Amino acid sequence: MLRIADLRLPLGHAPDALADAIVCRLDIVPAALIEWRVVRRANDARRKSAILLVYSVDVTLADEAAVLGRFPDDPHVRPTPETGYRPVATAPSTTPPGAPRPVVIGAGPCGLFAALILAQSGFRPILVDRGKPVRERTKDTWGLWRRGVLNLESNVQFGEGGAGTFSDGKLWSQIKDPRHLGRKVLTEFVAAGAPAEILTEAHPHIGTFRLVTMVEAMRAQIVALGGEYRWQARVDDVEIAGGRLHALHLSTGERLAATHVILAPGHSARDTFAMLHAAGVHVEAKPFSIGVRIEHPQSWIDRARFGPCAGHPDLGAAAYTLSHHCTGVAAGRTVYSFCMCPGGKVVAATSEVGRVVTNGMSQYSRAEFNANSGLVVGIDPARDYPDGPLAGVELQRALESAAYVAGGSSYAAPGQLVGDLLAGRPSTRLGAVAPSYAPGVHLTDLADCLPAFAIDAFREALPVFGRQIAGYDHPDAMMTGVETRTSSPVRITRGRDFQSLNTAGLYPAGEGAGYAGGILSAAIDGIKVAEAVALSIAG
Repeated sequence: MLRIADLRLPLGHAPDALADAIVCRLDIVPAALIEWRVVRRANDARRKSAILLVYSVDVTLADEAAVLGRFPDDPHVRPTPETGYRPVATAPSTTPPGAPRPVVIGAGPCGLFAALILAQSGFRPILVDRGKPVRERTKDTWGLWRRGVLNLESNVQFGEGGAGTFSDGKLWSQIKDPRHLGRKVLTEFVAAGAPAEILTEAHPHIGTFRLVTMVEAMRAQIVALGGEYRWQARVDDVEIAGGRLHALHLSTGERLAATHVILAPGHSARDTFAMLHAAGVHVEAKPFSIGVRIEHPQSWIDRARFGPCAGHPDLGAAAYTLSHHCTGVAAGRTVYSFCMCPGGKVVAATSEVGRVVTNGMSQYSRAEFNANSGLVVGIDPARDYPDGPLAGVELQRALESAAYVAGGSSYAAPGQLVGDLLAGRPSTRLGAVAPSYAPGVHLTDLADCLPAFAIDAFREALPVFGRQIAGYDHPDAMMTGVETRTSSPVRITRGRDFQSLNTAGLYPAGEGAGYAGGILSAAIDGIKVAEAVALSIAG
């Protein structure tokens, strides 16, 4: 089988046009093409009047060797790579009586796939999570959004599915993936109920409602393979002796013997970071970003990105990626879009009392009125929070507390129109863009809850972005604060064996440990770390 990349066809092409393009590209007779299937579809919208669909396809030919021989130096005609997943180790047929089972802390994407790989390899993992199963957790999350009632252990950040459950469900990443582990992730998602198109779309997404049922299906598989879950079981302490982990102490009162623990707590497990640091586990500060969610009507973004083709069913809701390196008073700062959610909503994402945090969410349909994205400024430990490994956590908390006060001390979020931010005045009325954040937006001046360098950076970057996407810096565009949970502010550093630098048996993983950013990269990291644990146990 051969893989042909970069086949370009016009938007709205006939169904048989792709087969014709394959025959033309390979210069073969139609009868030589036995079968073909799409493995990737993207779009090229650089020319808005002539948007192209860009395909990669796998083809079976009558004489593949002869065809491949005619394209020896063509990077777009190559043998189809092997993308199937094979376990690196399987559980021993017998284990000593009372031997501890591998433990996974955290039921987000990283922990979920770590547990799944271990279960599929016969290791019967125990997965512990401080939150609740996903359906109960969803009810608690709606409690904050609709009634302003926060459950500290069951919310947007904590519980089955992790923070990615209440997001756009993006399933793409720019990380290098030579083993095609991302394909394993997507294949498991499809088996759990995701639409098959995520296997072929260049930028696949699922949306919150579909993620809920998928997570439940994957949990059922883990349990059927001998895995076990502990809900509402926060890890409150770790037993370490001689530089090795021996047991976990859970909030339920249980002491859980453990010699192989995958730590995948998510980026908001601040008390867990503090506990590990106090216990002597190596923790260091890492860069992250802060800012706001910015909203525009989705129709504005569609027209700016797709021109006269906006609304075409093969394109869907338009997304964007923006970045600007500041040169003025905010020189050295970078402003960029983060977690862009087409046709979605801005949601409350706090996990602590008296603090406001925003995030973005979309359903599978991406049919809500507004587009929203994080608009954030990168910050660095050495420059912005040099006072120890947990200083970034305290910076986040300070900004979130200030946002709570600026929003009226009621979990409403502070908001400001782009025109008012550029002019340096508080907002007092809404314009053409209605904010989507629930429990609500209180118009004010975002300078009350963001550092001056962030405001300066936004003032430089917004007009630049407006030249790239028409209407981006429209005076009525809505900015809602604060976005502080872009990534973990710490890294629980690990070595090449995936174990903590100074605590054998502890395997930091995923976004909370500082090794991923987003659903797909976190899931891939979970697979890698599970493999390291499996190899260690199997000997």
